[in-house]
Amino acid sequence: MPASPRTPPPRSTRTGRKAPHGVLEVDWPFFGELCRALALKVFRGYDPDVVIGIARAGVIPGAVVASILQRDFASVAITRTESGARPVVLAGPPRLVTGKRVLIVDETCDTGDTMKIALNAVRELKPAAVKTAVSFRTGAYAPDFSALETDNFIILPWDRDVIIDGEIVMRPDYAEKLKELGG
Repeated sequence: MPASPRTPPPRSTRTGRKAPHGVLEVDWPFFGELCRALALKVFRGYDPDVVIGIARAGVIPGAVVASILQRDFASVAITRTESGARPVVLAGPPRLVTGKRVLIVDETCDTGDTMKIALNAVRELKPAAVKTAVSFRTGAYAPDFSALETDNFIILPWDRDVIIDGEIVMRPDYAEKLKELGG
């Protein structure tokens, strides 16, 4: 029996995000198009002096967007501690953001926890303005700019393969998610 149009989609208990209904495997050409689209949206709505990419995965779209916009680029390193705790800053933004218009870029945004930590770290340095952008909006948190909104599980081209026991293999968590979703 098909679901009623009013039936809400399933939600993940951990994040409140809709459970992924499919897999979006992003290749390099598609990633390039997303970066061009994101840079164009930013160009039309904001004029940053500097772009900050959130390490690890946000550095790549951040650097590409900065290059397209012909702006300075820097990064901030934020990671999660063990057992899913709140993200923490490993390496903060450079002082050059003081008095500048800043754009913070990450690859995805679900709960916004990582983005909020980056925003706080940048705001401590008193920028003239700060806005946020992501390649993929995947949850309730709304960045200022996004290239694509999706409920799919995303596999990024720079993040897909890892070295385990001297061999390049698909990340085990990606392989497990693909198996789980039937992809």
